[in-house]
Amino acid sequence: MHKIRKGDEVVVLAGKDRGKRGSVMRVLPDDRLVVQNINVVKRHTKPNPNKGVTGGILDKEMPIHVSNVALFNPATGKGGRVGFKQLADGTKVRYFKKTGEVADAKAK
Repeated sequence: MHKIRKGDEVVVLAGKDRGKRGSVMRVLPDDRLVVQNINVVKRHTKPNPNKGVTGGILDKEMPIHVSNVALFNPATGKGGRVGFKQLADGTKVRYFKKTGEVADAKAK
């Protein structure tokens, strides 16, 4: 179980996009994330008619390390550190360490 998952809203803590918010599109196995509209680079691609790819300069989101983002806490309006705890019914949930609120929408 990871502290940050696909679909979570995160805040960037370090890098050229510091302070921006975005939604996690993909979680890669080497502790990296692809976040929507974060760490965007210009990719020069050649056309490939067999795959239907047109050539040109495309904008592409590149991965960012999980340590450079924090889960967005709507109660505080900032990013927060996340921990795990078990509820009384035995389900394991994520919670914000500062406020103690449960971060998972399903568990609320």
